[in-house]
Amino acid sequence: MNIQKDTKCLCQKAKRASFTLRHISSEKKNKVLLGMARMLIKKSDSIIRENKKDLEMAAKKKIGESFIDRLTLNSSRIAGMSACLKEVAGMPDPVGEIISSGKRPNGLRIMKVRVPIGVIGVIYESRPNVTSDCVGLCLKAGNALILRGGSFAFNSNLMIFKILNEVVLKEGLPEGTINIIETIDRKAVLSLLKQDESVDLIIPRGGESLIKEVARNSRIPVIKHFKGLCHVYVDEYADLNMAQKIVINAKMQRTSVCNAVETLLVHERIAVRFLPLLVKELKMQAAEVRGCDKTRKIVKKGIKKACLKDWQTEYLDKILSIKVVSSIDEGVEHIEKYSSGLAEVIVTDSCESAGYFLERVDSACVYLNASSRFTDGNQFGLGAEIGISTDKIHARGPMSVNELTSYKYIILGEGHIRVK
Repeated sequence: MNIQKDTKCLCQKAKRASFTLRHISSEKKNKVLLGMARMLIKKSDSIIRENKKDLEMAAKKKIGESFIDRLTLNSSRIAGMSACLKEVAGMPDPVGEIISSGKRPNGLRIMKVRVPIGVIGVIYESRPNVTSDCVGLCLKAGNALILRGGSFAFNSNLMIFKILNEVVLKEGLPEGTINIIETIDRKAVLSLLKQDESVDLIIPRGGESLIKEVARNSRIPVIKHFKGLCHVYVDEYADLNMAQKIVINAKMQRTSVCNAVETLLVHERIAVRFLPLLVKELKMQAAEVRGCDKTRKIVKKGIKKACLKDWQTEYLDKILSIKVVSSIDEGVEHIEKYSSGLAEVIVTDSCESAGYFLERVDSACVYLNASSRFTDGNQFGLGAEIGISTDKIHARGPMSVNELTSYKYIILGEGHIRVK
């Protein structure tokens, strides 16, 4: 096996397919997507069987509980994957949309029109449902796709790909519309990142080390789905019952995902009333709590001392760090210093505090009185997401079909020539 040669051939095949995909009708794309949704349900037993192989390998290597949760597929999650494809099929086709248009004083008409990016490579780790989400979104936006999943989900990803590609080929779309790199050798990733003549965009999804490695080695533009170090700030004017519900949901509803909260900031004026009941509820749900000195003075038992590393850590686990702050300014400053830029929450009944926080905090998603767990393409009504960008150029936040397009200018004239 020649990894470099095989990867190059795969990318070139995707590039050729992308020329055709630019012009596929909305009706055809939607028909393929609905066929994929049905096929996932029809062949769910095959997917679960292959997923069990991955779970057994992960168990042998004593992988953590949160990782196992991200890796696991069952009938309910496969039904969710199918539903996402149906929802994407029902969304407006972005390709060909006129973003803006205008007429110049000289009579030239200039239109800005949405077009596919071309070929997109997605490098991801443990969540096999990402496979179908990426396929659906890229197809809807008229892009060819190259997938490279993590080694622990190898069997699951490959089975999902084969099922979806069967529909692609049956419906007459070009070979190379969707592709998967069928090796766990890391050399394949490095080879993919050098294919700048064929691949237009790389989207890495996974841990911090993966994303940094991809960004460091890629010749291709990269949109980073960076870590989710999210914060909740409970203001002095917060409804404390509401605040407790939001914090518990943001931390405990699903701990292994990037939009789960990792750090709680509490205004000192309500900390004595708020923290004892909150910590009690967290302990009842088997969470580990780490706190600053002020937090540990208020709740004297069962809280580990938080250190600098805790404010910098995306736990993806049943762990929450708590810091008592003297003002909203101190809370915002903490977020500015340690946030990964994905999602932050303020809980308050004060319009002044809300306006200040929403304006000052520069993350992709900033919430007032709602859980950070809503940071998700599906929850935003986008059908699904190919990632949550923490970059600020081209795409930011949950990336759906519109974020998988670029644009071109179409200029209409009547024999116009430039004279100066």
